[in-house]
Amino acid sequence: MIPVYVGIGSNIEPEQQIRSGLAALQRQFGPLIVSTIYSNAAIGFTGADFLNGVVGFSTNLSVYAVASRLRDIEAAHRHFDDPRLLGSRALDLDLLLYGNHVVNEAALQLPRSEITRYAFVLKPLAEIAGDRRHPLLDTTFAELWAIFDQQREKLTPVILTNLFAK
Repeated sequence: MIPVYVGIGSNIEPEQQIRSGLAALQRQFGPLIVSTIYSNAAIGFTGADFLNGVVGFSTNLSVYAVASRLRDIEAAHRHFDDPRLLGSRALDLDLLLYGNHVVNEAALQLPRSEITRYAFVLKPLAEIAGDRRHPLLDTTFAELWAIFDQQREKLTPVILTNLFAK
């Protein structure tokens, strides 16, 4: 079984979309490890705050099958997207890590560069996979979080009840 880590985020009806996304991930991949969910400001555009977290699971599926299923889950939520809200997402699922695989293709990059760029990715990843090593940097995610500029982005923990409700 390959350990997989996926970033999950939303800023359109985010509590509902995160719950629905987690339920869909659980149906597709089985038991999940879910980080704390954090609220943070949109980055790179003006928009509603996001809820973000990281989900872990193990699978025997290929990296391409996992990526395809993630795209299918996102597509099922796309009808909630508002085209007037550029950058906003009903549900955004980013394949962050697939074991220690390194992939550099147009449609798939592993590990995702966002891991070391954004607190809303690194902090929840360090929570649930802190002892794992970054495949390129050979540093644990806990160590990466410890040296990250934690004042750069404000993350506020959010308590969501009924995490896997549709």
